[in-house]
Amino acid sequence: MIVAIDGGAASGKSSTARALSERFNLLHSDTGSYYRALTAEMLRQGASPESVDSVKRALENIRLATRVEGRSARIEINGHLPGEEIRSPEVNAAVSHFAAIPELRASLLAYQRGQADTARGGRFAGLVMEGRDIGSVIFPDADFRFFLHADPAERERRRLKQGQVDKVAERDRLDSSRKTAPLSRSAGSVSIDTTTLTIAEVADLMASVIEGKAAVP
Repeated sequence: MIVAIDGGAASGKSSTARALSERFNLLHSDTGSYYRALTAEMLRQGASPESVDSVKRALENIRLATRVEGRSARIEINGHLPGEEIRSPEVNAAVSHFAAIPELRASLLAYQRGQADTARGGRFAGLVMEGRDIGSVIFPDADFRFFLHADPAERERRRLKQGQVDKVAERDRLDSSRKTAPLSRSAGSVSIDTTTLTIAEVADLMASVIEGKAAVP
């Protein structure tokens, strides 16, 4: 079983993906952390999103692998497991700019799709993957596709509660307007407004859809 969850920053993707992972024994793949990890590595190597050549050179020096911890598929870059640096203000400010570069997205495409094989190889019932183009590009034929959204002010509040400063509206604008794999609701996906819902309520709603107990337009 493959579950695709898309949405903007702080819309509730990670929390609900983890909840579904626990409930249905799914491998959890947070692609946002993958792009953050690559962004941190780009910055470490001195690459700039304004110079595609610098990004290409940096990508030539990168090897990707997966480390499964519990039910989480974590990305390894050159044998290193990225840490809290991927949540830094510098990465927050740069990640959408790097993510808009087709060459960088292409470097992650096969890796992301390969997480389904990682799930099959482990003792998992399937894969739940979250991001911005999962239901539209990575797994357009996923068994279940969800699109989460919430009021920008509420999402800013959530980020501040997490101790992070994140301009979610600006990131939405950048992610939605990029030419390659923009953030958008894929046709046929289930749209859920999480503004006034708790994580448990959103997860229960999604679980009901997966179990065939509810259909949400």
